[in-house]
Amino acid sequence: MKLYDLDASGNCYKVRLLASLANIELEVVAVDFLNGAHKKAPLLDLNPLGELPILEDGTQIIRDSQAILVYLAGVYGGLAWWPAHAQGQAEIVQWLSFAANEVGHSLCAARLVQKFGVELDKSAALEKSKVTLSLLDKHLEHNDWLAIGRPSIADCAVYPYVVLAPEGGVDLTPYTHIARWMSRVEALPGYLAKP
Repeated sequence: MKLYDLDASGNCYKVRLLASLANIELEVVAVDFLNGAHKKAPLLDLNPLGELPILEDGTQIIRDSQAILVYLAGVYGGLAWWPAHAQGQAEIVQWLSFAANEVGHSLCAARLVQKFGVELDKSAALEKSKVTLSLLDKHLEHNDWLAIGRPSIADCAVYPYVVLAPEGGVDLTPYTHIARWMSRVEALPGYLAKP
């Protein structure tokens, strides 16, 4: 099973983190992103959006980090990471959406501007980051984990861009519940540190 990967990508880190935590063996294939390998064949044939990560598992091709998390947990991770019941799945999917939307348009966007020079509105991203982190911190005030009362792919989806937030100029110090959650994630067996 191959993961087409960019080490600096938070979305790729999500997949590597789950694989490490769930003892899922991946062949990580570094993509020459700077020279546009993701925008050319054969990778563009695997993902017409020209984005990373891409998971290739035999004949199965999965794109998008959230979809890859669901696939890996469902096929290889067991019920520990993706429960069999609809209520638990719905709890997790809410956080996958939060990772793609709220986190993506705030913490991730600020990092893209500061670390990679992408032309986005950094001030808007920083303002959105405060809202995103406040919502997350409030949830974690009464919950050790994001969903289902235990570590799940919800945590794998949200954690990477939170831990990488300082690379976007986002200060995490006011968010004490987030800090405790990050410590819990980092204490899990098989934890893979940020790139």
